Parts: sequence; C-alpha cells; structure tokens
Amino acid sequence: MPNPPLIVYLAAPRGFCAGVDRAIKIVEMALEKWGAPVYVRHEIVHNKFVVDGLRAKGAVFVEELDDCPDDRPVIFSAHGVPKAVPAEAAKREMVYVDATCPLVSKVHIEASRHADNGLQMVMIGHEGHPETIGTMGQLPDGDVLLVETADDVENLVVRDANQLAYVTQTTLSVDDTKDIVVALQARFPSIVGPHKEDICYATTNRQQAVKAMATKADAMLVVGAPNSSNSRRLVEVGARAGCSYAHLVQRAVDIDWRVLEGISSIGITAGASAPEVLINEVVDAFRERYEVTVELVETATENIEFKVPRVLRQTV
Repeated sequence: MPNPPLIVYLAAPRGFCAGVDRAIKIVEMALEKWGAPVYVRHEIVHNKFVVDGLRAKGAVFVEELDDCPDDRPVIFSAHGVPKAVPAEAAKREMVYVDATCPLVSKVHIEASRHADNGLQMVMIGHEGHPETIGTMGQLPDGDVLLVETADDVENLVVRDANQLAYVTQTTLSVDDTKDIVVALQARFPSIVGPHKEDICYATTNRQQAVKAMATKADAMLVVGAPNSSNSRRLVEVGARAGCSYAHLVQRAVDIDWRVLEGISSIGITAGASAPEVLINEVVDAFRERYEVTVELVETATENIEFKVPRVLRQTV
C-alpha cells in the first residue's frame, strides 16, 4: 500500500541565526587555539545536540565562573552575562572570550547609556532567562525593573515617571512585546524606547514565516529545545496564527505520530539555535511514512554574518 501524500511547508528563514553561528564558531576556534578543555559558562546556545557536539570536542559547560579553573580559557554564552562576570574573570587573570550575540550587546549598551543619562530602566523579558539576567546585570542590583506581561506594567513602582526608558529581550514574541510597549507608553507617556527594535531580526523573521504558513498547514512542528525562548515563542505564534496543532520537538524521535494521523499537510520550522541537520532529520522521518512534497514558505532572506573576536581571528 503506497504512503499517503503529505505537503511539508518548510519555513524560510529557519534554524541558525548569525549570533548562534558565531557563538559556536567561537567555541570551536578556541578549542583549536588552546586545546581541550575550554570552559563555557552556561550552554553556549540552547540546543542539546549542539552542546553535546561541542562537549565531545572538549568543551566543558558550567553554570558559574566559580566552576572554572584559573588556568583554562572560559567563554561566555551567546545570551550575555552580567558585568560582574567578566570583571571577576579579569580579577582572576583568566583568559576569556565573550560570545555574546552582538544584538544582545547592543541592548546592553542601550541600557547603560540610558542609565548614564539618569533614566531608570524597565526591561521587557522573561524572569530567570540568561539573556534577561545578563542585561539586567549591566546595572547595579535593583536599578532595572522587569515586566513580563502588559498586566505587570500596572504594578510598576518607579522613581520618576518622567525619567524612564525600556529595553527588551531579543527573543520575545513580537506581538506580545508590542502589547507591553503600548501599556508602558499609556502609563508613562515620556518613556524612552530603543532607537531600533530590540527584538532581533532572526526572531522577527522566523515568527513572520510561521504566521505565513500557520493557516496553510494542518499541524506545525518547531524544532528546538524546551529552554529556547525563541523556539517556544514560535510555537505560541503558530497557535495564535490559526494552526490547530503547534508543538515543539527536539528530535524526530519526539514526534507524536498518533496526534498527526490523518493530516494532509504540516509546517516545519526551527528555532534560531537548532541546526539544519535536525530539521532534515524531521523531514526524513515524514518521508518514511508519507509521499512528501516540500513547499518552501519564504518571507525573508538573511545574509547577516557576525565576526568572531580578534583574539581568535588571528589564529586562522
């Protein structure tokens, strides 16, 4: 009996962004330059497959600088770190390389600049996420107020309603963030926003592609890790955009085939820290069960590349 037909809508852009690609290269080049082990504070990016691959090459992943010896290089993850972390590394005379995504660094600079101008900072982000911790850690404890929802805006207690600025985590839902910004501007009309949207191009582009295919597909799978903020936002965006079943999977083995029985089309995308090999693995799993026709849903073209730090470029 022949396999049933299935249209696979493949989102473009999907998967790795420039910041993730740069961070992974930094770890690989550090291992080439200094040999193993090289320590990495926090997962370099939120993807188990990527982290396991780097671990096999000699990277040691730790949560805190205290877990690193003084005599081995340490790399800070793409999510960014509080100012206290590189300061401590310098105090210990450690060799360190900062793999913070340049678009996250831009938010750090904005926050510091606003604070230098006497403005109290409001950060739109998810409590406990490494990027939020890193951005809030650019200023002294208590100087940054965190809001996660539009409802949180009503409970803000500020020093001066006329001396405020806001920044955002780069991996949020574009639509959710817009609602929070509207609430902030309604309550604090003079609040200062970023010169350019903080939510990064990759997050925005991937969400737009999901919206474009959400109503076409009977179901949608997002390849990504459970602790990946941008991957989880893609699931939410797909569901809100009209896809009746949107689900996150790390690998093809995680697909719930029973739920997908009877579908004639499926949308597939991936978070910014998921490699293409995992997307291909998922598509191949469908090829084993269906007569697959792949249709690309392309909403943007990405050609951005970020340079690695000079200390590593000198070695290649």
